[in-house]
Amino acid sequence: MTRAKGFNIRFPPHPEPVPLSPYLTQRVLHMRAFYWLSFVLGGLVLAFGAASLRWGSPVFGFGLWVAATWMVLSRLQSLIGGQPAPWTKALAIELQTVMDQTRVSSCCGNPALIWRLQSIDCGSCDAVLSRTPRPDLGRPRVDGRLAGTLRLLITDGYPLAEPLAEPVVQEE
Repeated sequence: MTRAKGFNIRFPPHPEPVPLSPYLTQRVLHMRAFYWLSFVLGGLVLAFGAASLRWGSPVFGFGLWVAATWMVLSRLQSLIGGQPAPWTKALAIELQTVMDQTRVSSCCGNPALIWRLQSIDCGSCDAVLSRTPRPDLGRPRVDGRLAGTLRLLITDGYPLAEPLAEPVVQEE
């Protein structure tokens, strides 16, 4: 749904860095809502699977049950103790905090905040402002619909890159 044209008019095409703006914070919050609304979709698929098991093709119904159960369990594991969801409220707050900090004390004369794969940087002076990797933001991919769907199924929206390593400071 987020790969539709209307959702992406304020963002550059994939794989370019995304400028920090209130629209980006809104996108992260939308992606968070869609992530957790997948329980509703899972419930519908379970209901159709149950109907298919009862009155239709048992093989098809069992497949629906397996797929929906897998999705629900993958979402529940983040609540129990697994990896947190790729889009969190804390991530949206982090983006807003970085934007607010550069208004108070900027890194250069003309800061242009962008979110690259591994960090949030200033596009003007290349200063690293936050070492937060960028998850999938739902933009249409240049590698095509099939490859993008496969990548989304494999990664579940999590960042493909690790965050930048902290610089090593040696004491003398």
